[in-house]
Amino acid sequence: MMPLDSLVLTVVIAAVFFYVLYSVIRAAVRDGILQADGRREQKSQVEFTSGDER
Repeated sequence: MMPLDSLVLTVVIAAVFFYVLYSVIRAAVRDGILQADGRREQKSQVEFTSGDER
């Protein structure tokens, strides 16, 4: 294998690795935001419900 080929192969493998890493982090952040929104909505419903009982 020529030196240029190994350099290109290394760059391509690194690019694929970082793209997969980016996708995993993006999905984790999306799921975390959705989970936080769900908890916030659930908390506001509990506070609203407990306010009606007085």
